[in-house]
Amino acid sequence: MRALQRSLTIAALTLAPVLAQAQTVMNSPELYPGEKALYEAAAKEGMVVSFDTGPTWANWAAQFKAFKTRYPAVEMAYNDLGSAATVIALDKARNRPQADTAYYFAASAVDAVAKDVVAPFKPVNFDKLPDVFREPSGKWFTIHQLTIAFIVNKKLVKQVPQTWADLLKPEYKNTVVYLDPRSTGVGQVMTFGAAYANGGSVDNVTPGIDYLGKLHKAGSVLRVVGTTPYSQFVKGEIPVWISYENDGMKAKYIDGLGDQVEVVVPKDGSVAAPYGISLVKNGPNPNAGKLWLNFIMTDFGQGIFAEGFVRPSVPGVKLPASVADKLPPAPQVKPLDVQKAAAKKQEIDTGWAKAAVAN
Repeated sequence: MRALQRSLTIAALTLAPVLAQAQTVMNSPELYPGEKALYEAAAKEGMVVSFDTGPTWANWAAQFKAFKTRYPAVEMAYNDLGSAATVIALDKARNRPQADTAYYFAASAVDAVAKDVVAPFKPVNFDKLPDVFREPSGKWFTIHQLTIAFIVNKKLVKQVPQTWADLLKPEYKNTVVYLDPRSTGVGQVMTFGAAYANGGSVDNVTPGIDYLGKLHKAGSVLRVVGTTPYSQFVKGEIPVWISYENDGMKAKYIDGLGDQVEVVVPKDGSVAAPYGISLVKNGPNPNAGKLWLNFIMTDFGQGIFAEGFVRPSVPGVKLPASVADKLPPAPQVKPLDVQKAAAKKQEIDTGWAKAAVAN
């Protein structure tokens, strides 16, 4: 616990330079009614502790910087624990919480609610979220989503696939890499994407399992991996990688692959995995926690996620001009109900082993 406190303190110190930046909440229009009053209350607390918001993930570093610019009297501290570990940490510290907010894959948010370690809070834009992207009382809500896509190396593939059906064609023999559905969340989410594209749904995942069996039988699968093969893709070792859209955007626009990479959200269907956040029950800085949660749920905060190629959770948010053409509308994407999806895990594990491994 002492090491954790030290890491949080160090994180806060590294953000100190942004204090000097201008355009604070007090010298600009409110992003939402009551913002200035909430800031004044949060300033008296002086700090917000944000669990599991690692700065290299989902553009959190930019969120930290923008928050500190707007609210200079509130220090920001964070750590990077992982979703499941965050829930464990909240549970262990339930009698003396250190965190004000907790971020995780939404399935872990459901677990946090079951353990009664999070508090109800409905932030800005809460009512705009799809029902499957929020807990009714606000004990968790989705702040961004990650969409299943084909990430294609055009130097290795002549024709860029546009649909799941395309990948069954002979020209894609030994080209496809994806993550094992039995051991990875991405693999589970991908199976639901294949299900929706083949007439299934979160309630009927069998078409997705059957599709993956066909993909193996057609000889299209190069390999199934247990951990993200991002570095192998960047090295040019993977023709078609089925993963989250932002992995491809990062390779294309940040890590230098440029036009060599094309990112395709399959036209015949895909799904978006929700990532949620909560106000921690009895957290030390409740007003600062609410200020932070409101900020990232405003249209402005949602746009910052988009700048990191992560699709916002709030429908209708206008994307920044710098990314609007890179994240085109994808109406074929279905929001994933994580509670229903979790109930299907064993069916996917068993069904995939029979349909895919057997081929």
